[in-house]
Amino acid sequence: MPGLTLTEKILSAHRVPARGSHRAVRPGEMIEVAVDLLLANDITAPLAIQEFEALGGEEVFDPQAVVLVADHFTPNKDIASAEQVAGMRKFARDRGIIHYYDVGRAGIEHVLLHELGIVRPGDVVVGADSHTCTAGALAAFATGMGSTDIGVAMATGSVWMRVPETIRITFRGEPDPWIGGKDLILATIGQLGVSGANYAALEFGGSTLDGLSIEARFTIANMAVEAGGKAGLFPSDSITLAYLSERTEREVSSLVPDESAEYARQLDIDAATLEPLVALPHLPENVRPVREADSIHVDQAVIGSCTNGRLEDLRVAAKVLRGRRVHDDVRCIVIPGSPRVQLAAIREGLVEIFLEAGAAVSTPTCGPCLGGHMGVLAAGERAVSTTNRNFRGRMGSPDSEVVLSGPAVAAASAIAGRLAHPEEVLS
Repeated sequence: MPGLTLTEKILSAHRVPARGSHRAVRPGEMIEVAVDLLLANDITAPLAIQEFEALGGEEVFDPQAVVLVADHFTPNKDIASAEQVAGMRKFARDRGIIHYYDVGRAGIEHVLLHELGIVRPGDVVVGADSHTCTAGALAAFATGMGSTDIGVAMATGSVWMRVPETIRITFRGEPDPWIGGKDLILATIGQLGVSGANYAALEFGGSTLDGLSIEARFTIANMAVEAGGKAGLFPSDSITLAYLSERTEREVSSLVPDESAEYARQLDIDAATLEPLVALPHLPENVRPVREADSIHVDQAVIGSCTNGRLEDLRVAAKVLRGRRVHDDVRCIVIPGSPRVQLAAIREGLVEIFLEAGAAVSTPTCGPCLGGHMGVLAAGERAVSTTNRNFRGRMGSPDSEVVLSGPAVAAASAIAGRLAHPEEVLS
């Protein structure tokens, strides 16, 4: 028998009713899976709650395993969003849900969730948000589902799914200092395409991981879904365990794939040859080096989101913006991913750097990523953004454009008024 991938190991251990059994699952098999953690936000939770109540649900399966975060249209931008959050808040209070996070305590869910130390290697995490796959950076099988599935899981503690095939992505070599997690995942999507990993789990490995921070891993796992992936997983190694040891007293163990694991496809990427990349409108697969697109002007730069709103990302942006000014024709918006990130950025002087450069610093929120608020684009405008999607109309008007990049390129472009390599503005 061949060995198991990370996905196959985790799902085998979570099979219902024989949870913890030794019978290995295989790709294509339909199974019921026990859930360790369930996630929803202020847009998706109300729909899930409706389904839960339509089932006659009274108590959630485990009040400590349900996480509800108000992060998309918060602080509430209008009456409709206020009503959404009010309903979610009442549901959480009435059912004793421990992990409910509102303004002041809430951050972007896929940043906040991991800071709390409640995801561990080997967990199954399901969320009513497609970027739930971010938790795969911690060697969890984490996947987004529809609100109906999440509503049922609130009541039952399990979901049905087909075991996905696994595509192995191997990063080799030591990348240039300006290359971050965003460049690695854009290089991956550029080769796979936006549907190249449909319903597959991406499993990341290779020598590059030895020097790859947990923040960079979150960025990479976050965008597995942009290649069509069901999940994106990293092995649990010393970097994973060091991150979690500061955040939880629960037992944490290493988790790696078997050497004899079988993969549907394998892709090798030489990280040492990469230049800072951008994805041009209107698909994340439309990838090219920023130097090949440096004539493209921008009206707005967004640095933040569940993809690049962590402290490491803000440090990179501040390194580029320090002592410089945002171009007069550009609006630069910096959005810390959580209150903890925001506080650290203040204490380190990063917020002062951003404000002196002429940027605006927001409270933690998803904000403009989905065209929600605090940075929506008008017709004819173009943003360079560290977010994860650049579909037509994603950030506002259907006649606007979004270019995806890492924080270094976004900051450099804010200064130049057009797409720019960070070395260009630092020289």
